[in-house]
Amino acid sequence: MIGKLNHVGVATPSIDEAVKVYRDLLGATSIGEKFALPEQGVWVCFVDTPNSQIELIEPYGEASPIHGFLAKNPNGGQHHICFEVPDILVARDDMRAKGATVLGTGEPRIGAHGVPVIFIHPKNMGGVLVELMETPKGAH
Repeated sequence: MIGKLNHVGVATPSIDEAVKVYRDLLGATSIGEKFALPEQGVWVCFVDTPNSQIELIEPYGEASPIHGFLAKNPNGGQHHICFEVPDILVARDDMRAKGATVLGTGEPRIGAHGVPVIFIHPKNMGGVLVELMETPKGAH
């Protein structure tokens, strides 16, 4: 079921400041524009790497789920990892059948790449929040 690693999500109190780290310290040259995902409560910016992406996420609004993470990690840090799957509904049903907890209602929502995503509870994934996303049909 598991496909390629799509991205590593990094929560940050400031995408603008985090971009400086990836650009100035690590030499990233392909950095997308910051954009809002109000339905998910986050601002997002992708930093391209040769084999994957870093997804920088910053709180959007007072109800952002990232606030809790940043309260425990004020400087930010790794929030989740994301793997591609061929079919998000098959992946969700497989995870549930194996006893994993799919967060939220379990219904996929549209993620930052414009494709359906779900999140699997860290207690089932060795302490890591895992996002599964349906493999995009075109370039991302």
